[in-house]
Amino acid sequence: MSRLYDSIEPNVIDDEMLQKAVEEQGPQEEAGLLAKKEGINFKDVLALQLDFRNILKIDNLWQFKNLTKLQLDNNIIEKIEALDTLVHLVWLDLSFNNIEVIEGLDALVKLQDLSLYNNRISKIENLDTLQELQVFSIGNNNIQTLENVIYLRKFQNLRTLNLTGNPVCENEVYSAFIAAYLPDLVYLDFRLVDDNSREMALIKYQYAIEEMRHGETLAMAKQQVLDAQQKQVEYHKVIDTIQNLSDNQVIEIKLAEYNYEITKLSDMLMTEEMLLVDQLEEVIKDFERNIADLVSNFIENEQGMMAQCRDLENQHHEKLLEISVNTLEKIVKSEFDEEMPDDVRMLFVDKDTIVNAVNASHDIHLLKIDNREDEIITKANGWASTLVEKVHKTEIQRNRSRVLEINQYVDHLRSELDNMDILET
Repeated sequence: MSRLYDSIEPNVIDDEMLQKAVEEQGPQEEAGLLAKKEGINFKDVLALQLDFRNILKIDNLWQFKNLTKLQLDNNIIEKIEALDTLVHLVWLDLSFNNIEVIEGLDALVKLQDLSLYNNRISKIENLDTLQELQVFSIGNNNIQTLENVIYLRKFQNLRTLNLTGNPVCENEVYSAFIAAYLPDLVYLDFRLVDDNSREMALIKYQYAIEEMRHGETLAMAKQQVLDAQQKQVEYHKVIDTIQNLSDNQVIEIKLAEYNYEITKLSDMLMTEEMLLVDQLEEVIKDFERNIADLVSNFIENEQGMMAQCRDLENQHHEKLLEISVNTLEKIVKSEFDEEMPDDVRMLFVDKDTIVNAVNASHDIHLLKIDNREDEIITKANGWASTLVEKVHKTEIQRNRSRVLEINQYVDHLRSELDNMDILET
């Protein structure tokens, strides 16, 4: 399974290894360039690759305070440790090592993707704080029992699970059991859990799952009671502490509490405003797309109507040309007896003159149609641009007004607190 190191010289994670690892991330990486030109500031590094380095012990990573991705695969690590400072970690790869126990991950509350593939782990445990976990790979280990997998029910965001290569996979009801007890799982062992298989599994384990849910509900209720009792105990401790304080000390504590509550209120209001800005940004994007579609459809219809106008003009031109030539022939033969204005009669001198006059009229009509089409398209696009720009400006003004309002309100609360008339004892 995992690699042994009887004939391998173990390495430690020291500054030299870390510096080299950051630089090897390549000149295309900003961190690599920074490392080569100005020296390394490890807190600016977001991703770190330490694979295939014969590392025996995890150490010296406390400097990477903002790290979000860490690769420690294909080493000879025996214990998960020294990761408590990497609280921003989202992706962690510890595959192909010699780890026997899942531990040392409590602080990684933002972790979404965890790989412990190809180790020596026999029990899934100690992951309670990883409530953001979405992808979990623990294939090629020594997981023996299906009951141990039930532990993963507490991870509501878990969508992808890899257990392939464990002894538990040899159980004939393995796939159905997992599908039933982990109903939110989407992929199991690199395969999609289809709805039909899930439904069949839920039917098969219906009573066992209902009993388990009942037990979970009771356990949750019991925990809530314990939490309430603990809060009550803490409350009485606080009351006892306050009773032993002088009036001035109580006032100072209260003022500190009020200041803290004002800060919390400010943060909450600003967070809500940021969320609203994000939501309105999506709404405005949808509005822009809808306006663009509306204008596009309008222009398409307008161009279709203008094409019909051109067809009608062409038909009119052909008919007018035919009538004009026939009229010229009648005039030449003195067969045209109807009254005709002098300026019109002057056109019927010869065929070229009348044809040129009719063609000129046709060209003028087509030009007017083209100009009208361009004018309508320009106005439609201009209307859409003006409207969208107005919406953006309105949202910017709304956001600025709201932020100003929040700041003024918080300043007012702090001012009221500072000016509060407190009698000294």
